[in-house]
Amino acid sequence: MTIAARHPPTLFAPAATLIARPSRRGYSAPDAPAWSKLAEGDVMFMLKARPKPVRIDPARTAVVVVDMQNAFASAGGMFDLAGIDISGAAPAIEANKRLLAAARENGVPVVYLQMSYKPDLSDGGDISSPNHHKELGMVMMRERPELHGKLLIDGSWDWRIVDALKPEAGDKVIRKSRYSGFCDTELEAYLRTRGTRYLLFTGVATNICVDATARDAYSREFWPILVEDAMNHSGPDFNRQSTLWNFENALGWVTTTDMVVAALRTEPAEALPT
Repeated sequence: MTIAARHPPTLFAPAATLIARPSRRGYSAPDAPAWSKLAEGDVMFMLKARPKPVRIDPARTAVVVVDMQNAFASAGGMFDLAGIDISGAAPAIEANKRLLAAARENGVPVVYLQMSYKPDLSDGGDISSPNHHKELGMVMMRERPELHGKLLIDGSWDWRIVDALKPEAGDKVIRKSRYSGFCDTELEAYLRTRGTRYLLFTGVATNICVDATARDAYSREFWPILVEDAMNHSGPDFNRQSTLWNFENALGWVTTTDMVVAALRTEPAEALPT
């Protein structure tokens, strides 16, 4: 069975195994990254995930890193100041470091979403906006005058992406002022232009901005895949569990950093018989 679109996915391909089909160019050299050396449609892989493995075209995949900013992941940031437990941020950062290194090594685009407001808060919404009343930074700056102009404001320490995960040359950074990365941003146009369909989500918070963005991805016909150990949630653990349950059962798939890295580093198999 080939991976041509007219054939159904094989039920017997092992997880994290690349399945190659012949082409006029042949296969990638054994010492070359499997993804970057083959054109779109030449290679698929079966990524181990819940509730079942998902078949992905690597040439149409991107990693979306959601709000890995000091505000949400660092001591002294907005979450920490609000009393939200950020102990899960450090392991999530380490998982992202491994995943992003493997993605860049294999030519997979990395897209950073960055929650941000202008200093005058003109893009935060006025009193008629639900964002004005519910978004944590907006609320805290209003209720605690000493924090005014310091939370998620363009150029502030709180706004910056954590040092351990600073964007590199070739990465895309997209500013947003709402929970979803698709709300009034260039994210969808950027992905469409690249022909991207499969999105590996990491970041914070699992149950807020990751959830909101991945849900919108689903509704826009992208394939949302949550990398659970590369994310951190806010509030009680049932928030994390609920989000993962929703994606496993209704909205997408859930996988781990190890599974993604293993798939990225797997070389193409021999061509399967037609």
